[in-house]
Amino acid sequence: MEEQNLNYAIATLGSHSALQILKGAKDEGFKTIAICEKGRDRPYRMFGVADEIITVNRFSDLPEKVNELRDKKAIIVPHGTFTGVMSQEEIEKLNLLYFGNRKILKWEYNRQMQREWLKKAGLILPKIFAQPEDIDSPVIIKFFGAKGGKGFFLAKNADEFHEKMGKKQGNPYIIQEYIIGAPIYIHYFYSPINGEIEIMSFDKRYESNVDSIGRIAAKDQLDLGLETSYNITGNVPLVVRESLLPEIIEMGEAVVKASRKLEKHGLIGPFSLETIITPELKFFVFEISARIVAGTNFFINCSPYSDLKYGHPMSTGRRIAREIKLAIQNNQLDRVLV
Repeated sequence: MEEQNLNYAIATLGSHSALQILKGAKDEGFKTIAICEKGRDRPYRMFGVADEIITVNRFSDLPEKVNELRDKKAIIVPHGTFTGVMSQEEIEKLNLLYFGNRKILKWEYNRQMQREWLKKAGLILPKIFAQPEDIDSPVIIKFFGAKGGKGFFLAKNADEFHEKMGKKQGNPYIIQEYIIGAPIYIHYFYSPINGEIEIMSFDKRYESNVDSIGRIAAKDQLDLGLETSYNITGNVPLVVRESLLPEIIEMGEAVVKASRKLEKHGLIGPFSLETIITPELKFFVFEISARIVAGTNFFINCSPYSDLKYGHPMSTGRRIAREIKLAIQNNQLDRVLV
């Protein structure tokens, strides 16, 4: 069956979680292709994860490489950069083998649609304020799309909102209640081949400059006039309190079940719930990512949870390749390439 795997190649954009995706694909016996912007291919050469590198001027030029990738029987694996540089229409029109359900991505991009999905799953969500004049408690303003927290800001009233919004006005956003608690990002994998959900790992984000401001005394923060920024610079691994795992599993199952009511086939493969857990151990879910997230990159070998399940190295990237392999072996590629 390894020879059958080698008839296909796993391809992805050279960014975000490509190192993990490509290494996992090689570990499962696939040929690998990194699609890189000019001058940004060195990591994929340095770490030897790509059998081939295809160069483009910009990632958005990917459609120009469709025929070449089809000739190589390449299966595209999406990640955050992929969804950030191409529109939903472009993704749906892309005439390539694609891992996952490309139609589910629009439910991630639009934060109002996200809330509809999460509500259908019965999860607890932070309050949303319809307009700045309704703000009566601390809020965080979040812009649409996979931008890694860039541009997010806090406000406590309408005046502060308008002052900080400034030139950002015109970009779609939501005004979300700011929940005090510990951020926990849950990495799941759903397999349509075996009908099971898996917990792959957990992380929290390392954000600039909000994570460094905490080292400065409150008086100095005020004197310096610092404003918080939530631009993600890295990720920090976590293990969670074991007694929380039953609820976490049920949350993931509910999201997958709800996804099937939104789009035919529903969620396929990796996804993440971005949560805040309060001192009362109550989960608020504020976001969903319907593809692999960069927080899984720490676990490029395995996490405690994937080690418990598999007993050998298994990253989320490798789990994607394993699912494709299982689909090939069972003649069910149409269940994972939608």
